[in-house]
Amino acid sequence: MAPQRIVQLSLKKPTYAVCVVGTEMLVNVHRDVPRGAKTFRVSGSSKVEVLMAYDPRWVTEPTGKAHWPLDTNADVVVSVDTASKDLNDLKVKVSYFKQQEDDPLGHSVLYLTAVDVSLDVDTGRIGKVKRRQGDKKTWRWGPEGHGAILLVNCDKDSHGAREPDLKSSQPVSLDDLQDMSPIVLTCHGPDELFDRHKLVLSVSLSDSRRVRVYHARGGTSVSDYEQVLGPQHLSYRVERQPGQREIRFCAEGLAFPDVDFSGLVSLSVGLVDTAPLPEVPLFTDTVAFRVAPWIMTPNTQPPVELYVCSVTDAHGSNEKFLDDMAYLALKANCKLVVCPRVENRNDRWIQDEIEFGYVEAPHKSFPVVFDSPRNRGLKDFPYKKILGPDFGYVTRELLFSGASSLDSFGNLDVSPPVTVGNTEYPLGRILIGGSFPKSSGRRMAKVVRDFLVAQQVQAPLELYSDWLSVGHVDEFLSFVPTSDPKGFRMLLASPRACLKLFQEKKEEGYGEAAQFDGLRHKAKRSINEMLADKHLRSDSIHVQKCIDWNREVLKRELGLVEGDIIDIPQLFFLKGAYAKAFFPDMVNMVVLGKYLGIPKPYGPVINGRCCLEEQVRALLEPLGLHCIFIDDYLSYHQLQGEVHCGTNVRRKPFAFKWWNAVP
Repeated sequence: MAPQRIVQLSLKKPTYAVCVVGTEMLVNVHRDVPRGAKTFRVSGSSKVEVLMAYDPRWVTEPTGKAHWPLDTNADVVVSVDTASKDLNDLKVKVSYFKQQEDDPLGHSVLYLTAVDVSLDVDTGRIGKVKRRQGDKKTWRWGPEGHGAILLVNCDKDSHGAREPDLKSSQPVSLDDLQDMSPIVLTCHGPDELFDRHKLVLSVSLSDSRRVRVYHARGGTSVSDYEQVLGPQHLSYRVERQPGQREIRFCAEGLAFPDVDFSGLVSLSVGLVDTAPLPEVPLFTDTVAFRVAPWIMTPNTQPPVELYVCSVTDAHGSNEKFLDDMAYLALKANCKLVVCPRVENRNDRWIQDEIEFGYVEAPHKSFPVVFDSPRNRGLKDFPYKKILGPDFGYVTRELLFSGASSLDSFGNLDVSPPVTVGNTEYPLGRILIGGSFPKSSGRRMAKVVRDFLVAQQVQAPLELYSDWLSVGHVDEFLSFVPTSDPKGFRMLLASPRACLKLFQEKKEEGYGEAAQFDGLRHKAKRSINEMLADKHLRSDSIHVQKCIDWNREVLKRELGLVEGDIIDIPQLFFLKGAYAKAFFPDMVNMVVLGKYLGIPKPYGPVINGRCCLEEQVRALLEPLGLHCIFIDDYLSYHQLQGEVHCGTNVRRKPFAFKWWNAVP
């Protein structure tokens, strides 16, 4: 119920008032009372509900035909549930008496015109508008929650447009309207009522920068949609045609949640009496929206598209790598998208440039690419080639400094869904790399971190990656899907596991088997030589300590146990204070369902097989995974990247609806 309005009655002349369907009106029966009156009685038209509001602890309800005493604290409340057909067609009469059986000393008459005014949205999150679905003014998370959802209209539905749809103050196409959330204004009542009353749609100044509302005039062309609220448009006098009972609008989001924006916006409609000066607002109805967050998808989600760049360097083109990616995509039944050199400007690190995610409302969902602030050769590719119909775009720029390596999105990952104690993360947790706590090392830019935190549904966790030369989390961790109840395993690079494997092979008599066997551009290193290399061993032990610190954080913050973690053998060496992979970093793999594109490690060959590859197969293939080792040594590894760094995957959205989460 809306807040009660108070109507004052008069003995001298009738009182006229407007009553909004679904609201209560308080009738003041005490203001103008005949001299000597002790009691009163109220009657009303059949379509008017008259209630007496009182505290039964202090007031006794009269019995039979007895009247209500005037000296008690009892209020008269009237309401209606249907709109009037004519002006003043409803009546409430108050009669005053001296004694119970006396004739009335006087009467007050109230004539009412009932009007049905309601602003409605998809509060129930069912994909369509239903009238008065619970509490419209607030927004609540969870499966029992309520509140409408707004999509940021960040795609580009017109092929001829140069910017995302949200930059236009006019819908760019009829398809563009499908990205918007419907709003229905009910305005049912006598036409004459609206000669001296107006309906005003309004938005606050702060919210006007984050939402745009269009009036749908009923035609079949985008020209039939007029912007009525949004930037520089804080209010709109609604145009109601004679006999019109519903007026339709649609709304688009203009901004994602961020450090200065919770994601909540509100719209209101007011019924205003224009006869008096100043004008008198009679009723306000408000609806709340939450802007849908940008959501990442983990490796456990099925792949849809695999992206890779065609490049050329001193060693020639990466054509063989592209062929391997085509084979992998074919096996995984996903589309391969090759970004040509003219579009990537010989920048191969597509994982660092972008991250694929999506937005979703009950009525619509579409993918959204998040463009990193690294801005190298690929900087124009997401905006010019990925942004398009039902494919959105978002970015965060660094205003006062250049991007660091940690601002690249190889340093941005997300876990599968996890439960930590009593806390559920049904969409997983975002993982980013940074400096050791309370140190002054490198971190991802605050503007990016703030954006990720503001989305709320994937609670970012900052790990320690500054010990790495490049500094990305994908250099020491990954996730793979499994078919068991857990649903995934976390993979961690492990110098300890690698040294243990090499020691075992030495003891088995294979100490002379050589790392980098088969590579023309790299000197071989036997198992004996690597185990005897004090610097390599001490460097790897240092790296293991860094990874172990992250291991404990990940176990605690993702609710993992040791059985959920698989150690992938890997050695590192230090160059200055920072670590690099000694051989191709196998954790830095691309995951396409059960097919894994793993950097070929060129490990010691024993009995015709690479012992590192064999170890990884033994760890992963019992889980139903298929290991496909890919040569990335010259085109990627020597440039401080691997398969994951040089690829990117768009995945299917979660089946779980984000609004059912409870952040």
